[in-house]
Amino acid sequence: MYETITYEVKNNVAWLTLNRPEKLNAFTEQLNKEITDAAKQAERDENVRCVLITGAGRAFCSGEDLAGVNEQMDHAEVLRKRYNPMVKKLASIEKPVVAAVNGVAAGAGMSLALACDFRLAKENASFVEAFIHVGLVPDSGNLYYLPRIVGHAKALELAVLGEKIKAPQAKELGLVTEVYTEEEWDEKVAAFAERLASMPTKAIGLIKRYLQKSWDSDLDEVLEMEAGAQKTAGLTADHHEGIQAFLEKRRPVFQGK
Repeated sequence: MYETITYEVKNNVAWLTLNRPEKLNAFTEQLNKEITDAAKQAERDENVRCVLITGAGRAFCSGEDLAGVNEQMDHAEVLRKRYNPMVKKLASIEKPVVAAVNGVAAGAGMSLALACDFRLAKENASFVEAFIHVGLVPDSGNLYYLPRIVGHAKALELAVLGEKIKAPQAKELGLVTEVYTEEEWDEKVAAFAERLASMPTKAIGLIKRYLQKSWDSDLDEVLEMEAGAQKTAGLTADHHEGIQAFLEKRRPVFQGK
């Protein structure tokens, strides 16, 4: 179905793997479009309760394939047509999205990881704000997500200096949730994603939606958003299952409904 990615659903997790290992999974127009399409597919599929994005081979994503860059390129149009729809789709999915960063995430590849809800990193993985090294500005949502994750001063430092951030440092900065060794990588990544897939999916979606809206809202607006979200969550089957499980002193079995 796809040429530059693989897509598989296992245990309610959609595994989306960037599959250009010989090019370090660098972006092409087709890769952008296939990621966006696969994200839409995962969003529509009721059996999918978590989306996981990773890379084939030794890299997560090295950014734009520079072989396709030329002086006549309209960078703004490339972003508007290829990258921005991809980032917006990942942001709008009301299911948890995990980046399993198995190697370097550079330039727009780092932006892709930042656009996910959680980032897991292999111990030898690294993040690089590579844009500055070719005289460009961070894009694909990078300037939006990075300061919200690490703060303004650190975001400026990373974007301007463009230095490699190794996985342990990335965890200290709050860029990643967990760092795993090579030996435990496959097992731990699957377990993390499947844990999210077993949780109350509707509640996670509401948390994502209203955390995002809270950045542009005052306290009164957030309080009202919380009230509305709680009403919606309170009507879900998962909420009723959670209450029943508490009363029966057992673990809840959520269905994402």
